[in-house]
Amino acid sequence: MAALLAFDTSAAHCAVAVLRDGLVVASRAEAMAKGQAERLMPLVAETLGEAGIAMEALDAIAVGVGPGNFTGIRLSVAAARGLSLSLGIPAIGVTSLEALAEGAPRPVLALLDARRGAVYAQLFAPGGAEPPALVEDPALLPAGLPRVGEGPEAAPAAMPLAEAIGRVALSRIGQPAARPAPLYIRPADAAPPRDPAPAILG
Repeated sequence: MAALLAFDTSAAHCAVAVLRDGLVVASRAEAMAKGQAERLMPLVAETLGEAGIAMEALDAIAVGVGPGNFTGIRLSVAAARGLSLSLGIPAIGVTSLEALAEGAPRPVLALLDARRGAVYAQLFAPGGAEPPALVEDPALLPAGLPRVGEGPEAAPAAMPLAEAIGRVALSRIGQPAARPAPLYIRPADAAPPRDPAPAILG
């Protein structure tokens, strides 16, 4: 079985879990509105130390790719890609909605607070999942379905976020997959600055 490191900074937290042989051997989560960039790698080192697993002994990296905080998602994805490259192991992206639905019977509607009164929603059925969507008015969500996550009538997730991300990723080890990439459902509030085009000197 694989030794896997999972982490997420897609919201106001820094969460890390280490799984070995399908079991969580160490897990830490700290609430923080800012400072994830400085705290993520030390927290990873602390959690690996608690698990008694060296970074070089890992078989895969799992990372939360959102939706959520733009800056936090970019931070985690960049860290996962860097570790994947330096260690020569796969990095597997898992969405927050997939993590929320992990361990819940199907069908289930996973909900995540999108702020401004909206929610991110994704339906997970026995035969597969529908694409995630931004629902501006939660009253328009389909009725009669079990709900999990954050939103009206939603039950709590079955497990902590980093652990769920790790468990989803374990099921994907060995499968072809693209590098982790941020999942942005809602456009950014402000477009990132662009560098000016270089001047062409004649």
